[in-house]
Amino acid sequence: MLIASQMEPTYARRVYPCFDEPAMKATFNIRIIHDPSYVALSNMPAIDVSELKDENGSLWTVTTFDTSLKMSTYLTAFVICDFDYVSRTERGNEIRIWARKKAIKNGYVDYALNITGQIFSFLEDILNVSYPLPKTDLVALPDFGAGGMENWGLMIFQEASLMNLPSDELTSKKAIIALIVSHELGHQACGKKFCTCWFGNLVTMNWWNDLWLNEGLASYFEYLGATFVEPKLSLDKIFYAHVVQPVLREDSEIARSLSESEDKIKGSFSLMSLFDNITYSKGASITWMLSGFLTEKLFIRALTSYLKEFSFSNANQDDLWAHIQTVVDAQDEVQLPAPVKQIMDSWTCQNGFPVLTLNLTTGTVRQEQFYNKNNRKSTDSYNNTWIIPISWMRNGSSQPLTWLDTSSKMFPEMQVSESEYDWILLNVNLSGYYRVNYDQLNLKRLAHLLENDPKAIPAVSRFQLIDDVFALTDFGYIPIETALELTKYLAREDELFIWNVVLLNLIPDNLESTLKSHEVYPLLKKYLLKRMLPIYHYYAGFIRQNVDALEDDYFAQVYLEKLMATACWLGLQDCLDLSSELFAKWRDNPEYK
Repeated sequence: MLIASQMEPTYARRVYPCFDEPAMKATFNIRIIHDPSYVALSNMPAIDVSELKDENGSLWTVTTFDTSLKMSTYLTAFVICDFDYVSRTERGNEIRIWARKKAIKNGYVDYALNITGQIFSFLEDILNVSYPLPKTDLVALPDFGAGGMENWGLMIFQEASLMNLPSDELTSKKAIIALIVSHELGHQACGKKFCTCWFGNLVTMNWWNDLWLNEGLASYFEYLGATFVEPKLSLDKIFYAHVVQPVLREDSEIARSLSESEDKIKGSFSLMSLFDNITYSKGASITWMLSGFLTEKLFIRALTSYLKEFSFSNANQDDLWAHIQTVVDAQDEVQLPAPVKQIMDSWTCQNGFPVLTLNLTTGTVRQEQFYNKNNRKSTDSYNNTWIIPISWMRNGSSQPLTWLDTSSKMFPEMQVSESEYDWILLNVNLSGYYRVNYDQLNLKRLAHLLENDPKAIPAVSRFQLIDDVFALTDFGYIPIETALELTKYLAREDELFIWNVVLLNLIPDNLESTLKSHEVYPLLKKYLLKRMLPIYHYYAGFIRQNVDALEDDYFAQVYLEKLMATACWLGLQDCLDLSSELFAKWRDNPEYK
């Protein structure tokens, strides 16, 4: 048997009488009376364990915990279990990981224990705020609705998020553990780079409408923390592939902004629906953009001062903007076109995001809200404008950051010459949360460049170019032929995460769909296979000779399956042969992985 609590957002009121609002912080004295063969855990260390006889003469154990710090009701927690733990002390903070006895004995949580301490210290150092609790328990539950919950001092996870089983030697599992642990520590760490900067525990949002301050920031810092403990992971590629790209796909269809008014939430939808990708991934993407145009140094400086001012209390997004503004005003290297609040409100208080359309002959850039032109109703109004940071390069050399703060603007420096070697790339490395629609002239030049020298365009920008043109096709901005022009070069593409975005856009999810009988299939087969051969053979070689060499290739762990499945589906004989060989080997020896 096992009991564990999950109070967020509004369940503390079902456990004990309270004013169950995030801004009504208090200290808590918790005492639990339980079966003597179990252990009771809560936010704080136990200070007393005694015995109690009930009226039937049965013995119970009474565990009393130290008074908590001042905190919100939704962070109070308890677990009653018969688990074992492993522990280590990091800078005076005892870290214990609890799990089923067998899992502890077999060492399944050792990896999580190793990285937890590193992440704690990393965070303390960056944000320059020390962790205020004497202990931290992480508990792995066989079943848990959320991936992890950041109760202060008693974090709860599902087993899969904390355990590294021997069969998971592959990096992707370690990466997932590192991400989830660092996300929740971000809440904890009250000042780690996973920056709980105000996430949740030390500084809490005033109310749930600013939940993104908790979750979006934790999601941003979780990636910094994970790549700190696993330096082989490429932060920017993983961040675009897992965070920015999926949420851009979703955000154009969802009618809500990152920060909603309290009235709208109280009136129209449940709090639970706020725990979605807009809050987590759009929040992280906007934070990434903000850190990019401020510079990380100023961003962290502002977070630290914000954190110190609002410790053990509550804040909203305007408080954060004010701290950033103060830091910006105190220096002269970074110049912004408008007050921080005005820039950021355009991203957090409006639905959706912009698409920039570029005319290279005139050097004009205009913005409009990205929406689906195929099913637009005449009543819909899409007249939002944003204040947009534009990082750009011309012919391979980076240009100074510029801003679009009106619906359209002329940039003489973006006019190109007659030469087909004169090209422009906007939103370099996806540093802004928007899409780019180039004119035919520039797209031709980029397609030409990709065929001759794909590495002239940074990998993340190649990923983004391809994702943007297919999204623009889907939404009726450009014809599919234009998008396909940019795929001609693919025989020279050696990055799996870019191939993955190509396949997501060209190959239907359930391979046996309508496409196979369609007249397009034989053409697609011929076109794609020719381009897939180099990357296919590269990885097939490892699979045949030395699969262990792929252990540190995160993208191989995550995306190879899709690549191989597609090659087989398109009828590549070598792929079909390889599959049969592997299957036969496994039949002879089920240990064969």
